Amino acid sequence: MAYSSGKVAGALIFIAVAQFVIGMIVSEALYPGYSVADNYISDLGVGPSAVIFNSSVFLMGLLLIIGAYFLHRAFRFTMLTVLLVLTAVGVMGVGVFTEDFGAIHGVVSLMAFLFSGLSAIFSVVCSYVHELKLVRMPFSAFGIILGLMTLVALGLFGGGVYLGLGVGGMERMIAYPILMWGAGFGGYLIAYSEERRIERKSQ
Repeated sequence: MAYSSGKVAGALIFIAVAQFVIGMIVSEALYPGYSVADNYISDLGVGPSAVIFNSSVFLMGLLLIIGAYFLHRAFRFTMLTVLLVLTAVGVMGVGVFTEDFGAIHGVVSLMAFLFSGLSAIFSVVCSYVHELKLVRMPFSAFGIILGLMTLVALGLFGGGVYLGLGVGGMERMIAYPILMWGAGFGGYLIAYSEERRIERKSQ
């Protein structure tokens, strides 16, 4: 059961990220004059393509919550489960509380970015704390690096430092690394070998 739950979690996480990336690209294409440098990602949620963007981001959060449930059934990584659920709540909040909601939108966006970056890092930490080593090299290194990239970019963004990328470009330096991790982590879970899990527990 743990093995199949892990695969279900991986599939849900991968689908969540993949459909959002596609939804965001479509939303950008349908938004006249949209600039990835000068426009916030969330501008897509109040523009001509708002229905597509908001539906896609809400679906991503919903799938992540369900994926977190199956991940917990498979590996019992409580801290990682909590972080993923908090990420998902923030993500769904972005789809519900658009920019028109002001400070509330800022809070849910911060939740989505902060807890997703921490999720990538803790996917590695929990693996070693539980002596299961779910996430192994080289993907464990990728998780740490991508999580740190998101958190560092978030700190710079919050301080008004955009590194010449514009507000939209810098916001994507927060979002893209964690989306890459999410897709990779989902694929990793799908391919994870139950034999490795049993072997590790028996040692």
